[in-house]
Amino acid sequence: MPMGEDIHLTPPRAGTARGGLAAPDLAPSEMGSAETDQAWIAVIQKMDEAYAELVSQQVELEAKNAALEEAQGFIAGLLGAMTDVLVACDLSGRVEQVNLAAERAFGQRAEALVGRPLAELIHGASPTSAADVLDTMASRARIADREFSLATPEGPLPVAVNGALRFDPRGRAVGIVLVGRPIGELKQAYSDLASAHEHLKRTQQQLVHAEKMASLGRLVAGVAHELNNPISFVYGNAHALKRYVDRLMRYLDAVPAEGAAATAARAELRVDRALADIPSALAGMLEGAERVRDIVADLRRFSSDQRGAREPFDLAAVVRSAVDWVAKSQMPDLEVQVALPDDFETIGHPGHIHQVVMNLVQNAVDAMEGQSAPRLDISGSRTADRLVQEVRDSGTGIPTEVVDRVFDPFFTTKPVGKGTGLGLSICYRIVAEHEGRLTVENAAGGGAVATLALPAAGGRP
Repeated sequence: MPMGEDIHLTPPRAGTARGGLAAPDLAPSEMGSAETDQAWIAVIQKMDEAYAELVSQQVELEAKNAALEEAQGFIAGLLGAMTDVLVACDLSGRVEQVNLAAERAFGQRAEALVGRPLAELIHGASPTSAADVLDTMASRARIADREFSLATPEGPLPVAVNGALRFDPRGRAVGIVLVGRPIGELKQAYSDLASAHEHLKRTQQQLVHAEKMASLGRLVAGVAHELNNPISFVYGNAHALKRYVDRLMRYLDAVPAEGAAATAARAELRVDRALADIPSALAGMLEGAERVRDIVADLRRFSSDQRGAREPFDLAAVVRSAVDWVAKSQMPDLEVQVALPDDFETIGHPGHIHQVVMNLVQNAVDAMEGQSAPRLDISGSRTADRLVQEVRDSGTGIPTEVVDRVFDPFFTTKPVGKGTGLGLSICYRIVAEHEGRLTVENAAGGGAVATLALPAAGGRP
């Protein structure tokens, strides 16, 4: 009650008093002035006590209200500072509250999101759907690191979601709280890591292959060196023997047979027939020695130091050598047609290109395995600065769905144990290092065709 203000009280009726104070059951005329004053003083005291209690309760209420506002501000600050998306739903799956991160993710204010079904906020291709969330609530379970895709204006946003049921003060489930952490950058980092790992594996395989090829080159070089000496000996002696036989045959023709015994001995020993067969036998010997000599030359070319400077070489000779090494030895009934220009020189490492052509021929032979009339056509053409060579087979061709993957490392259509999937990948890299181009596609008339394009010797690289 304000100080200095006059107090006007109306005398209470008999038996009652204001403020619930019981007054003496006496008529006013029977009460003395002292008793009346005492009663009113008691009433005033009770009113002061009630007012003081109201003031105390008001102060306490204001303190609690301030604490509540502070707590709400703290919670709002926490929700606003969260980088994870928070969505609170009721038991029917309708959104009841979102945080600032959710507003930024969905590109809408909280007022536009509240009340919407959760299904509208989840992308159709999400691994976890709104129905899964409702089933989780029905089973009283938790959601732990489940992948969701949120429907945002920029497209699907992958998030890892954790969720738990929300309960009221009486312990009844009233909804669920979902907290999602964007994992787009994490998935990108994982993809980059996986790509780097695959690149590392390819590099390792290439290093292993390079080491194998280097070891094979050293072995081939040793074998070629060891074969070269005896072949040179046989080749030189075959030429000398041919000259000797020519002389002996002229001498025997000049010396007449003496008597019947000589004539009978000459007939019995078939000297005339032997003399007639000697030229063809020597010719066959020389041809075989020349072929062995050519093989040794090919081995030396294949095992040459491929890290040195590039040099001009005849691509046609490399192609014919590859066909002899692979096609004729593995498929004797193969019909081979080779049509290459006379001037078919390129620049590079002969051993590398020999490996490429051998691989192309080997793939063609494998594709025709089991056919009754296999055919291999090798053709070539030349422009001012480019050589183009095609290797065409009569096989079944390449499946359309994998034709774009033939140069991928470790990809192969061959049975397990027959191919590693590295051959064409390494060939593609070798041709690229030679400033060329290698393509493989299905031929119009059936089968597959591999096209190798290389710089022409003397042309523009």
